[in-house]
Amino acid sequence: MIAQKPTPPREIAEMSLRLGQRIRSARAARAMTMKQLAAESDISLPYLSRVEKGDGNISLAVLYRIAAALNLPADHLLADDERYGSDYALIAELLKPQSAAQLRDIRQWLVGHLADRHSNDAATRRIALIGLRGAGKSTLGPLIASRLDIPFVELNAEIEKEAGLSLTEIFSIYGQAGFRRLERRCLDRVIGTYPEVVMATGGGIVVEPGTYELLLHSFFSVWLHADPDEHFRRVMAQHDVRIATPQLQKEAMSNIVDALKARQKLYALAHASIDTTHKPIGELAQRAVSLIRESLLTDFPALSAA
Repeated sequence: MIAQKPTPPREIAEMSLRLGQRIRSARAARAMTMKQLAAESDISLPYLSRVEKGDGNISLAVLYRIAAALNLPADHLLADDERYGSDYALIAELLKPQSAAQLRDIRQWLVGHLADRHSNDAATRRIALIGLRGAGKSTLGPLIASRLDIPFVELNAEIEKEAGLSLTEIFSIYGQAGFRRLERRCLDRVIGTYPEVVMATGGGIVVEPGTYELLLHSFFSVWLHADPDEHFRRVMAQHDVRIATPQLQKEAMSNIVDALKARQKLYALAHASIDTTHKPIGELAQRAVSLIRESLLTDFPALSAA
């Protein structure tokens, strides 16, 4: 047998650092604090801190628990996929359920049509509003739906109805993974129930590749966004008791910045985007409806007055 050369310590250190960065990025994208991830993965907070810094000497068992708490396959945290961008994970989700024969057909199609641009299905009359908390989804959604004369639903409200629990209780009892399973189930039901709808989503829906791919395929998606200060101002206006103290408010602002940074490339995959910073709600609703009508070329009714 040929003796294997030991892995140089430098390469191990670099791998550990990349792994820690992926865990930290996945946690930020899900708006989870380090304390929440430590509790849901049943490891100590100091140890998780070392892992995220790249010096935790993580075992496979601990890696599996962290991945499960993030509702990710463990190999997703090990795979060096960042260089491919956000689309890579979504394409992988599309390919996973295909048979060997179908994959051959897909490969042949890609070879012949790689330069073709993907076009959204112009017949769709489902609109999904995505973005961070405080982007304006719940405020703008009903106005857009009213002007288009179609129903409005909030996916988080559907999740609460499905579970018979508040979002806080769902996360407390079932964790991130349980919430994401409920989210996918409720998204499937919205698609099956509403041929036309405006749906406001939770901010973290984009971090689940399978769920997000389904949303992009089944809805015309609009990313509502604002600058971090505006997001924070709107969240503060909701008088959330979870950010009632200055220290909690500081953490909330930091979480907004981290989540936006971690999710920005995923949000940017939406079919359209609207900056809602410092703009009147009526103006934003008119802009959104005009954009939707122009993009989808469907027979939505004429715009009503602001």
